Amino acid sequence: MSTAELRAGAPEGPGAPAGAPGRPPGLRAERPRGRGWRWLPLAPATVLLLLFLAGPIGYCVWIAFTDTQLTGSSSSDFVGLANFRRAFADDAFRNAVWLTLVFTVVSAVLGQNTLGLALAGLMRAASRPVRTLTGALVIAAWVLPEIVAAFLLYAFFRREGTLNAILDTLHLPSQNWLFTLPILAVSFANVWRGTAFSMLIYSAALAEIPQDVTEAAQVDGASGVRRLWHITLPMIRRSIGTNLMLNTLSTLSVFGLIWAMTRGGPGNRSQTLPVFMYDQAFLKSLIGYGTAVALLLLLVGAVFSVVYLKLLKVEV
Repeated sequence: MSTAELRAGAPEGPGAPAGAPGRPPGLRAERPRGRGWRWLPLAPATVLLLLFLAGPIGYCVWIAFTDTQLTGSSSSDFVGLANFRRAFADDAFRNAVWLTLVFTVVSAVLGQNTLGLALAGLMRAASRPVRTLTGALVIAAWVLPEIVAAFLLYAFFRREGTLNAILDTLHLPSQNWLFTLPILAVSFANVWRGTAFSMLIYSAALAEIPQDVTEAAQVDGASGVRRLWHITLPMIRRSIGTNLMLNTLSTLSVFGLIWAMTRGGPGNRSQTLPVFMYDQAFLKSLIGYGTAVALLLLLVGAVFSVVYLKLLKVEV
């Protein structure tokens, strides 16, 4: 038998073993190894995820379709889409959706995103001492616990607070900001607390832009605005998309900051969806209805994510 025949695995002649076509004599067929053993190390983690993540999520989804209450009736019945129909017919829910959109757009999309980019650009052009001082001040607000930041901003905006003291010193009219403009007050508080995250992301993104590209555009006579619009923003497009998505999702779930500053008031003028959900589920004991609102809030976050991925074409 030739070497070529052995390599081809097709021996010829009467001496070829029966029932073993295409295999040279003396070679045993390798048994395929069981692929199930490869997943054995992941089994504990998979069990924990199913037990502590998938299980509670599935239970919450089920609760949203029932009339479960914290007090009163000890039993719960399946009510189908009744909780969701109740939400869309509830003026308070529609008001919470509108305030959530205002809070998210003002504090995350416009506030944190724009201010974070501006600070990153200014710090890149500033001297080292200025960068160190500015970064320390901005990051200090970010690392504070949410409840501490909320009380600091409450002291700043209250009727006898710091802002009105400054306005009185400048002989400008003061007012009770937490009563007249509560949603803007909590939006500013969220901007103050969360801008550091955007600043860090954009600082890293701007550092990756080749210096020769901006210098060449400057030599060609491009103004600062044109360089920003045609060079800087396109080159950090992925960072913009990532930052917008993360900021939006985190802002949609802000609860402690608003609850400590206004409790959703006065009335319901700063009652975003997380505050409305807490009020319905734990203060009014309507667990089923509150969980349905939570699922709708999750849907709002998914819509924002899809919009960002489509418009900015971010690869994640």
